[in-house]
Amino acid sequence: MDRSFEIVVIGASAGGFNIFEKLLPRINNDFPLPIVIVQHSAPGSNDFFIKHFNENCALTVKEADEKETIKNGSIYFAPCDYHLLIEQDKFFSLTIDSKVNYSRPSIDVLFESAAAVYGSKTLGIIFTGANSDGTNGAKMIHSFGGFVIVQDPKTAESKVMPQSVISQGFYNRIMNLDEIIIYLNSFCANEFYNLKKRAINEIK
Repeated sequence: MDRSFEIVVIGASAGGFNIFEKLLPRINNDFPLPIVIVQHSAPGSNDFFIKHFNENCALTVKEADEKETIKNGSIYFAPCDYHLLIEQDKFFSLTIDSKVNYSRPSIDVLFESAAAVYGSKTLGIIFTGANSDGTNGAKMIHSFGGFVIVQDPKTAESKVMPQSVISQGFYNRIMNLDEIIIYLNSFCANEFYNLKKRAINEIK
């Protein structure tokens, strides 16, 4: 991997739980970045998500809180019925502003705010979904020089969301789920390599 990132933002809708069931438990326990997720879901369903994934993942999984500082190596879900934004000082804020693409939380809102804060250090991933939420957010990440991965629509439970991003050209790679997991876990070895190289340079 020849890029460095500071945050991973992920969006999913219909079929997303099945994706996260396979993805999150396979993230290495030394994963060096925060992962922030918008999953379109019914009010009250996050309690199950959080409990289930905390029991089955190596990383801490939690619901994002208002004014919470973002920590590396943690997985955050947007609360049901709140937009989740990232502020310039790298903490979360929650709003009940109008729905975007019929959704609250909206993937676009998260992605756009992440791109504004982290710029080219933003990695966005779009998974399965039945609407176009995430397309404008992917555009913003792309325009700031960030990196956008889209789930291969052929492998998506609902193809509309990934196909929307692909049709607009706001992506860098199309991958299936296993390829995405391998790509994310490559950050762990890469981060160790970067730390070692920086330490050697400091000695010099």
